[in-house]
Amino acid sequence: MTLSYPEVGAVTRPGPLPAGYHHLRHRTAVGHGPAALAAAGRAVTTWRMHRAAGVRITADADRAALGTRVTCTIGLGPVRITAPCEVVWTAYGPTLTGFAYGTLAGHPECGEESFTVELADDGTVWFTVVAFSRPGRWYTRLAGPLVPPAQRAYARRCGRTLRRLVAAEAGRRPGPPGRRSRGG
Repeated sequence: MTLSYPEVGAVTRPGPLPAGYHHLRHRTAVGHGPAALAAAGRAVTTWRMHRAAGVRITADADRAALGTRVTCTIGLGPVRITAPCEVVWTAYGPTLTGFAYGTLAGHPECGEESFTVELADDGTVWFTVVAFSRPGRWYTRLAGPLVPPAQRAYARRCGRTLRRLVAAEAGRRPGPPGRRSRGG
């Protein structure tokens, strides 16, 4: 299978997203500090965020890497949508972690989507989803104007889910030395 669109890598390039597609940009704060960045980066790149948001993920690697094949599935029984993708870009840096995947043949849409977390200068950890897509199957063409709001809702759900995952991981960590309460 090959990618189903020609503008590979466009979600990570500076400048406008490609014409002829619906565009999505969503950004939300999910934590603060390097530990939150690390937790968010792990959740995003190991598919944990997607799974916690209710998507079944099958991937040929435990972590996002260039060329990794990923199948996202939502729904139950015969009312199920399967979306095959391939990772086209990754970032594993000190202030930015994430990946982008592109659609493969059989995906309901044609396009690309990135999921990144970034540590800002003020210590805020931002989760960003950037995507461009257009219908790739008869049923997404039929759904027409309902698809972009559904994509925005999913991006918001991912942000809320990631914020919860980061907070839960921070809650499991012991506090700094000397801050423990003493009985008495």
